[in-house]
Amino acid sequence: MAGLIYEIVSARGLERELEVEVIPGITAACSGAAVLGAPLIHDFTVISLSDLLTPWELIEKRLECAAIGDFAICLYNPSSVKRHDYLQKACDIILKYRKPENVAGYVQNIGREGEAGIVTDLKTLRDTKVDMFTTVFIGNSKTKNLNGKMVTPRGYKEVEGK
Repeated sequence: MAGLIYEIVSARGLERELEVEVIPGITAACSGAAVLGAPLIHDFTVISLSDLLTPWELIEKRLECAAIGDFAICLYNPSSVKRHDYLQKACDIILKYRKPENVAGYVQNIGREGEAGIVTDLKTLRDTKVDMFTTVFIGNSKTKNLNGKMVTPRGYKEVEGK
């Protein structure tokens, strides 16, 4: 939210009167990824599905580019009362470039009471009901479900089991 605060301070000409201090934290993407396993170990992108400040057409473009680039994708704000079908729309875009069995997952209430992570697939995720307290993860084409954990390989070399 620091960017928004900087913009407001600048727009109101308050740069000399107010000092903005940015305090680093741990994002929902990192916290939720840890709950699911290791879905963001390689290149990834974070996209908000909220169209309050970003036009839906731009969000669609970002989803399509992330899917084409085979990025692991983390989705913020996947659903709300007014945007109840946005996760379905996002999955439909991604399904143009990924298989229905592509590993996906979601975490509800990250860092709060009732925290729960579910590893599933893209087809099932498409029809899952989520809310604003849910962060969604869609693996890249190499992401695996290893014993219920979502794992995206680092990509340098396949690890061989013995």
